[in-house]
Amino acid sequence: MEQAHQGAGGGGPKQRAVELGTALLTLLFGFIVVYGSLKVGAGWDGGPQAGFFPFYVGLIIIGCSVLNLVSAYREDPVALFAEYSQLGQVLKVLVPSCIYVALVPALGIYVPSILLIFVFMVWLGKYGIPLSLAVAFGVPIFFYITLERWFLIPLPKGPVEALLGL
Repeated sequence: MEQAHQGAGGGGPKQRAVELGTALLTLLFGFIVVYGSLKVGAGWDGGPQAGFFPFYVGLIIIGCSVLNLVSAYREDPVALFAEYSQLGQVLKVLVPSCIYVALVPALGIYVPSILLIFVFMVWLGKYGIPLSLAVAFGVPIFFYITLERWFLIPLPKGPVEALLGL
């Protein structure tokens, strides 16, 4: 019976622990929202104060988090959330995506996009270098022409775009 809970790949975090952790984090977030709302004013003074709506949203978050906590305690204590090998696959996408987001303010959107597409295609997709380079440069060029030139939507630029006069 234990093997049915663990799967073929071995161990990993338990469903109950993940559910409890998530519920506690959202509960903390709800308390932060309520606290911040009260700090800026959550009442009604001839109209809603700045924290009026966030206060009630925070209360809803707290209420739902409490329901999730109760639900989490009902989970099977030995059921796996995911195997460590599965979490590794998620991290292969999450870590480069976080690096991408961190690079956009400093480098603009185009250079990090080229890097992300290239890395994903070569590393995860196992595509060849020529095709990966073509797509990695082609997609940002397409979005530059479509968004910035045709629809006049400015996107974040970095030092490379400044050198190119874009």
